[in-house]
Amino acid sequence: MTQEERFQRYASGLVSYKSFIGSAAGAGMAHARTRPSEWGGGTEGYGRRLANVYGTRFVRSTIEYGTAAALHEDNRYFPSEKQGFWPRTKYAIGSAFLARHDDGRRSISISRFAGATGGAFISRTWQPPSVATPGDGAVSFGINMGSNMGFNIIREFWPDLKRRMKRN
Repeated sequence: MTQEERFQRYASGLVSYKSFIGSAAGAGMAHARTRPSEWGGGTEGYGRRLANVYGTRFVRSTIEYGTAAALHEDNRYFPSEKQGFWPRTKYAIGSAFLARHDDGRRSISISRFAGATGGAFISRTWQPPSVATPGDGAVSFGINMGSNMGFNIIREFWPDLKRRMKRN
């Protein structure tokens, strides 16, 4: 992955429809739980939650991009060539923690960990005290990493599911 490709992926990821839909959905879930309660309900409360979710995404993506560029890490998901449900699932989960490098090897993704950590804890600085604890940051980090695993599993098996749906 060239530095230009890496930057294009970062920039387009910030303004993609997936980014906005994901942020809106995350804000909607937090709004339904009225979390944090200090932000209240209604349009204003939802707007604050939306800004929070998108701001967290922005911080996470920016840190991940900068670190990946410096370390030549490629965090894109590449489908496995493995056979069977469990080997493919294991590969997809592992890929949430690994990055490819210019020479093709895979190793721990420092940029992904840095982005998830930065997004989780830096976002605590603008959130109300009820959700600005280190424990809340750790939960946010865990949710982000778990989401990466889940989406990788979807990316791994989605082509197979699409083919099956077309046949029926």
